[in-house]
Amino acid sequence: MPASSSSSLQAARQRLGSQLRELRLSAGLSGREFAAAAGCQPAKVSQIEKGTRSASVADVKLWCRVCTASAQRTEELLAEQAAVARLWISFRDLGRKTGLNATQKLLSGDMWERVQLYRGYQTKVIPGLLQTESYMTAVMTGVRRERGTETDDVAEAVAERIGRQGYLLQPGRQFVFLMEEPVLRFRPYGAVLQRDQLTHLLTAARLPSVQLAVIPLDADRRGLRPRESFDITDSSLVTIEMLTGFLSLTHPEEIATYVTAFDQLLSIAARGSAARALIREAITALDDSP
Repeated sequence: MPASSSSSLQAARQRLGSQLRELRLSAGLSGREFAAAAGCQPAKVSQIEKGTRSASVADVKLWCRVCTASAQRTEELLAEQAAVARLWISFRDLGRKTGLNATQKLLSGDMWERVQLYRGYQTKVIPGLLQTESYMTAVMTGVRRERGTETDDVAEAVAERIGRQGYLLQPGRQFVFLMEEPVLRFRPYGAVLQRDQLTHLLTAARLPSVQLAVIPLDADRRGLRPRESFDITDSSLVTIEMLTGFLSLTHPEEIATYVTAFDQLLSIAARGSAARALIREAITALDDSP
């Protein structure tokens, strides 16, 4: 990943680096002494401890070995490194052999078991929790092709994602889906499939746990330009799927920024019957197309 502007990622790297520095100092080693014992360049030691360079699992084990850290402390630092690594997951690092189903389980973990308030903003595709099986299959097939994934587990990945839609029926959970109107108008998989998908949206929009909002093409945006698609899980996590990887933000200030952006965009969106009217208009446009 290019140098990230994410303060969550940078803060996590710095936190781990500081702990590795404390470990070295507790062992009575200068940076150069540690580098000589570890067989690496002093610059690498400085970069990792300052958080300007990511520490790998091998790096953490090296620090612990050279500094004779206890087994418990080694486990703690490896857990910290794993947490940092989860903030940015590169699709390239996952490799071509990692199937779609394994990838999405890795990315989401047990998030869906815990979520109470989910807010999603989409500028590209119908949100996953609202997709029909056919639409989702088309999406996952395209993802497999784009990433060059060797394992053909599209059916398993779709079954896993369809299963998550059961959370929409559970009491005590709230899901707010916000879309730009072009998402309703895009026809990435043909008119027939899109019509079925839009009809399904009308049904899902009436679920007690679901609030569906659409920002009309002709909305007075008041300077609120479209943003990248993002999801907010409760008030503790923002996730953004990029072209090359998956970014997870946990820093409170960053989360607050995305919550503010979501609320601003939601304020200019059509909701309830007005949102459903926009969906029906998109269906009509499909029916009227040649």
